[in-house]
Amino acid sequence: MIEIARQKNIEKFIAIGTICAYPKFTPVPFKEEDLWNGYPEETNAPYGIAKKALLVQTQSYRQQYGFNGIYLLPVNLYGPGDNFNLETSHVIPALIRKCVEAIKRNDDEIVVWGTGKATREFFYVEDCAQAIVMATEKYNKPEPVNIGLGAEISIKDLVGLIVEYTGFKGKIIWDSSKPDGQPRRALDTTRAYKEFGFKAKVNLKEGLKRTIKWYQEAAQK
Repeated sequence: MIEIARQKNIEKFIAIGTICAYPKFTPVPFKEEDLWNGYPEETNAPYGIAKKALLVQTQSYRQQYGFNGIYLLPVNLYGPGDNFNLETSHVIPALIRKCVEAIKRNDDEIVVWGTGKATREFFYVEDCAQAIVMATEKYNKPEPVNIGLGAEISIKDLVGLIVEYTGFKGKIIWDSSKPDGQPRRALDTTRAYKEFGFKAKVNLKEGLKRTIKWYQEAAQK
């Protein structure tokens, strides 16, 4: 896509990376300069490395052709319209669906992968869209930029919030035979604020309430 964009004289190309590109044991909060300081967490490595290659290509095209490509690193996204398929969804939509369906079936427990000890940062989808727009309008440098909320939460605490907001009253079964993945994830978002003035507006609690409400209404249709 970058080569086609160059051939077509596209004015600006916005490449979207992934937090999975960071090394497994990156110091928290993740800073952009730590991106190359180790191998990604094993279960995410193929995807993360592919996205790192996209950064290298973007920077190389800027150097060789003067091609204006920028590279953004969003953290884990969620929000209304997310993928709620239990086979392919990420943690927030999967937990919301499990809780909502357990309530409908009067189940007295749900199973959650891992130990709950790992931490993650979650970024509301509308905030992410706003960050991309602002970067498109104002950022024109080769260095990658983190975009996110800038706060982490343990999976255990996340489950607690989703259980509370959905109204599920049953027991949580932790399946520790399943992987926790990367031990911790949270971004340093200083560069995004400094370079193009972005700061997330929707905190996790508000974002979860909006997402749960959307899914509950969608599930009734």
